[in-house]
Amino acid sequence: MTALDTAVAALMRRVAQEAILPRYQTLAEHEVIAKAANDMVTIADTEAEALLAEGLAAILPEAAIVGEEAVHADPALSSRLDNGLCWIIDPVDGTNNFAAGKPPFGIILALSDGGETQSGWIYDPLQDRLCIAHKSKGAFVNGERVSARTTGLTPPIAAISTVFLDPAQRAAVQARIAPYYTLVDIPRCAAEQYPRLVLGVNDISVFERTLPWDHAAGVLFVNEAGGMAARPDGTPYRTDQHGQKGLFAASSPALFDQFVKHSSAE
Repeated sequence: MTALDTAVAALMRRVAQEAILPRYQTLAEHEVIAKAANDMVTIADTEAEALLAEGLAAILPEAAIVGEEAVHADPALSSRLDNGLCWIIDPVDGTNNFAAGKPPFGIILALSDGGETQSGWIYDPLQDRLCIAHKSKGAFVNGERVSARTTGLTPPIAAISTVFLDPAQRAAVQARIAPYYTLVDIPRCAAEQYPRLVLGVNDISVFERTLPWDHAAGVLFVNEAGGMAARPDGTPYRTDQHGQKGLFAASSPALFDQFVKHSSAE
């Protein structure tokens, strides 16, 4: 691991031990707040984000910081993603799972530069699994280089989130996708979903919302492992594409292309 990886990993583990794991399965009712439908925040999210922001500012002071909860409070902060170096923080990804006292959940951090993700870190504190990716330098799990592998199953396994789809979009998934894939439930946790694509658990994932704290690190991880994650038209995912929806991820470029063909068929 690089010196940056060592510092970031130590920070993520410390924050997990101090702010996240002590709250796991011990949250009081008043420590869980609904931000919107199907979207929660807990005291662990806010405490962890504060600690992560403080630690990342010390590691790389020249970088701006964009945290999920900070942007929820002040949406204008997302403009920091447009220019220069920027840390991106998801303090507890999979908050709904965490609030329910069940896995998976994790911490996701990314470092972007002018809207392009340069590095990503995805940490599962229950498994102590750390996924790291750096642009043009490969993907790693707990220090070991990894290459994305498919499930090898026919039909391929597709994990498709329908939570934020309208009824017409859901119907399209059933008509266009279901005949060609085995559809499985999503873990409602990008910190788990992206590793599944690399580690041979799922072949395809589809996301409607593509917020940078959820996806910047995972997209880089899949691509650096030799899979393919991009917009449905094949263009790269960027962290400065504010409000843009739609993202496909696959264990291989061939599976990506195949899925695009099926999903766009009339």
